[in-house]
Formats: sequence, C-alpha cells, structure tokens
Amino acid sequence: MRFDLQVIASWIEPGAKVLDLGCRSGSLLDHLRKTKKTRGTGIERDEDAAGEAIAKGLSVIHGDIYEEIEDYPNNTFDYVILSQTLQQVHDPAELIREMLRVGTRCIVSFPNFTHIKNRFQMFFTGRAPVSKELPYEWFNSPNIHVIPIADFRRFCDGLGVPIVKEVAIATHHHDTKGRIITFRPNLFATFGIFMLGQADGSQK
Repeated sequence: MRFDLQVIASWIEPGAKVLDLGCRSGSLLDHLRKTKKTRGTGIERDEDAAGEAIAKGLSVIHGDIYEEIEDYPNNTFDYVILSQTLQQVHDPAELIREMLRVGTRCIVSFPNFTHIKNRFQMFFTGRAPVSKELPYEWFNSPNIHVIPIADFRRFCDGLGVPIVKEVAIATHHHDTKGRIITFRPNLFATFGIFMLGQADGSQK
C-alpha cells in the first residue's frame, strides 16, 4: 500500500466508520477492515476500479463524489478521506465543508507543488514542472489546482476549519516506502497530509 495511505491508516481509530472518496480499487478500505475492524464505504467514479473494490467484498458506490456525498446525513462517519485527489476537485472549499458535515474528521492528502525539484524545473527551464508526483503536461493534466503545503494551511484558516493533525512526507506517487519531513516541509516534502476537524468545535 502507498506510503501516504499507510500514514492515513495509522490515524484511523479501530472500529471507526470511514468514507473514502475516490477510493480506487479499495486498498485503503480493505487494509482498514482487516487491521482496524473499521466499517468502510467508498465512492469511485471509475467503473473498473469500483468493480475491483466490490469484488473484494467492500461497500463501494460507483458514482460522482459530489453527488453521492450529498445523500449522507450529518455526522454519519468518523472519518472522511480524500487522498491525492484535492488538486483535481473543482471546488475544494465546498467539498471539504461537505466532508466535515458527514464526518467528524476529514483527512486530505495532496502533492506539494512547491517541492524543491519543481522549483528548480521552473527556474531553470521556465516550464511547468513534470515529476513522478505531477506527471502531466499542463495541457493534459487533470490537476486544476496547484497546492503548496503553506497555502493549504492558510486555506483552512480562511475556512475557519481547525487542523487537528498534519504531516509532510517524501515519497513517490505509488511508492510503499517514504519518510516524514519535519524540516522546511514546503520545500522538501512531496506530499502533505492533513486531518481537519469540524469548524464548530464539536470534534470528539
């Protein structure tokens, strides 16, 4: 399992109710079910990936995360997870509000656009950076937002959403190994992972 998903899994309490948005083939939900005895649900728009997850015996809905999340009542889940997808979301503020409506905590991870290699690429080539974490050219990228870790903190402050926990990591997109970055994460981390709480202070 990817290193960022290992970090996320370590934050989940045993027996929790979990919603994974964009769960792909369900590797995180399957891991949590086996190791933490969680009750998990996933939403995945890719039909083949959703089919793989369902074949594992997971509860996964094939659909759009915006549409499907609206159907859940307030505080249905303990955790709502959005891993490596925030940069592709049309309205991050709206989605995070919905995540915190249906869940007590939400966990998001995203590639850090201001990693030092990206900065060097832009400085020396004058072109949009391409890396293992951001593998697309500007004209065919599904990423519609570039998210530095420092800017995400300001974004949460503007939403009035408290950051419960955060960690910066250095790993590649599909790697199972990585390391925690504590020094200058906005420069040296490839991904940021944040746990957010409900704005009204009603967290557990």
